[in-house]
Amino acid sequence: MTKTAVHALARILRIGLLMSAVFLAGCMTTPEVRQPDATWVPSPNFDERRPNFVIIHGTTSERVEHALRTLTDPERKVSAHYLIGRDGQVIQLVDERQRAWHAGASRWGMLSDLNSASIGIELDNTGYEAFPDVQIDALVALLRDVVERHLIPPANILGHGDIAPRRKVDPSRHFPWQRLAKAGFGLWCDNPPPAPTGFDAHLGLRAFGYDTSDLLAAKQAFRRHFAGEDGAEELTPADRAMLYCLLGLPR
Repeated sequence: MTKTAVHALARILRIGLLMSAVFLAGCMTTPEVRQPDATWVPSPNFDERRPNFVIIHGTTSERVEHALRTLTDPERKVSAHYLIGRDGQVIQLVDERQRAWHAGASRWGMLSDLNSASIGIELDNTGYEAFPDVQIDALVALLRDVVERHLIPPANILGHGDIAPRRKVDPSRHFPWQRLAKAGFGLWCDNPPPAPTGFDAHLGLRAFGYDTSDLLAAKQAFRRHFAGEDGAEELTPADRAMLYCLLGLPR
């Protein structure tokens, strides 16, 4: 073997060792916080936190490039795990194991930190337009994969406006929640019978998961999601019937 060949082989081996070290370092798990007065004795009995919700957003953008710049701008401090363009292109921005900054101040039931418990999916849309079929098809395909891997319940597919009714209205009244539910993601009742006399819709909204500290905002969020309408201040008989059915209460 020539001297040149030996040097080349040595260089290859050094690179291989370096890559192995980098790989092993990436595989090692170290805690982000260690108590200074505690003795660190690592246990193998743990795993990464598993998301239990999917939150669907709308970008309010005219072009996916604008949304992408916003979601990757360190000054904006907003992100999502995925962005889906109008043409169905799926762009991943954050590892699913990491906490993306997409939900903000939010609440669902007793949970007040949805960022830590969810995967955020942004759909490029102005908020005033229908969602293209190809975009919804891409969303359904992505949800099939995400929900199956993380064992996320169908009821935990929500909109940003559901978890932050005082601040947000996305993905907007144009989002096809019924179509999504038929694909197995989210809840829906077709032609529910009237709610019984005496049904307390206020308590029903709270039991379903809505933050009712601003009752009007909660009602509007519910109607936006399940009736596809903005602006009404009261639940209609049809809304009450839908809510009662969604809660699965006995007749």
